[in-house]
Amino acid sequence: MKNSKLVLFSVLHSLGVLVYVTLVALFMNNAEKIFGKKDNFMTGIIVLLIFILSALITSSLVLGRPILLYLDGKKAEAVKLLIYTIISLAVILVLVILAYLGLK
Repeated sequence: MKNSKLVLFSVLHSLGVLVYVTLVALFMNNAEKIFGKKDNFMTGIIVLLIFILSALITSSLVLGRPILLYLDGKKAEAVKLLIYTIISLAVILVLVILAYLGLK
């Protein structure tokens, strides 16, 4: 696989993580409006299930394709894709922080 394709996949996966995190943050920000002001046993269950689901989805986006490449014997490409994804996520984080600071 060409480096340009690996970079494209890494950026798309990183953007997928950003979209998912944004959706979860929106949900959590509006949860009180949706469910009302309830703080009970079920709240803990829901929060933990969201946490576990988030770990599964984000790890699939970040690690899924590199693991498949690695298992197909394309170890160098797998490592490159993982590194490119880490870099993409770091760039997105910096951009989000800069956007946040610019909004203040």
